[in-house]
Amino acid sequence: MRKAALLYNARSGGRQAERKSDLRAALKILADAGVDANLVLTQSSSDAAEQARLAIAEGYGTVFACGGDGTVHDILQAMVGTRVALGVIPMGTANALAHDLGVPLDPAKAMRAALEAEHRRIAVGRLQVRDLDGKPARRYFTVAVGIGVDAHLFYKLHSGMKQRIGMAAYYAKAWQLWFSHRMTRFAVHVADEDQKRVGVTEMLAVRIRNFGGVLRELAPGASLERDELRVVLCQTDSRFSYLLYVTRALLGVGWNVPGVELFSSTAVRCDYDPAGSGEKVYVEADGELVGTLPAEVTMVPDALTILRPRKRGG
Repeated sequence: MRKAALLYNARSGGRQAERKSDLRAALKILADAGVDANLVLTQSSSDAAEQARLAIAEGYGTVFACGGDGTVHDILQAMVGTRVALGVIPMGTANALAHDLGVPLDPAKAMRAALEAEHRRIAVGRLQVRDLDGKPARRYFTVAVGIGVDAHLFYKLHSGMKQRIGMAAYYAKAWQLWFSHRMTRFAVHVADEDQKRVGVTEMLAVRIRNFGGVLRELAPGASLERDELRVVLCQTDSRFSYLLYVTRALLGVGWNVPGVELFSSTAVRCDYDPAGSGEKVYVEADGELVGTLPAEVTMVPDALTILRPRKRGG
């Protein structure tokens, strides 16, 4: 690592004074290691992607996403298909990708681990969707895509609420919406099986194994090391079945829940059910609300170089 750009999203997480101290410490660690490092503050999602493109054009060999999963997601859009390495310095709320990679949650420790990390070439997910203005859009993702119930919650819980009211109140609001939201059904076509499911209320296309926190293995078999998606498909509007599936994920016990399928695929297409209610069905990627149906999720092999901390003893 000779030249690195640190892209910091000041909107991610809270505790800005502490974050500035963390960033100074990270820059010093790089300087002490002889790395030419530059800190860039990003102003928006599009700005983060543009700053990443500029860093790549200027010859930076590593770009660090300093923030949460949303920050990683924004920067990822500029890095797919390049050989530039993506590093993660967790400063967000959930930090799911950092948990899965085994990145220390302390920013200084994360930077030290990055200096000795292995460069892994991985596949990423690709989402074709209608953005919130109804225009065709493409987004790459590393964590998961959600269509249906969970994306509707992201639509209702607008950006910034977690930072303003705290995670506990955020989750309380999410539970309130969960029990009051009327589930909208849509259709799913699984390319590998050449089979169509109608009347689906939720689809998750998952790439990581460990989400961290209390929710760890949501989709057993999911892994960044694989070139396929791990798909959770719900054909039930039973809130109890949803709750049972999540509870079993929390406890790490049996996954067989009536109305919930779990399988692997390389391509999934979702569209409105002709017999449905006509209500909009929302789509989220890496925890960011990105649009509405129709949507197609596919895989891009050998798409991204990512820094993964070396395991102890290896």
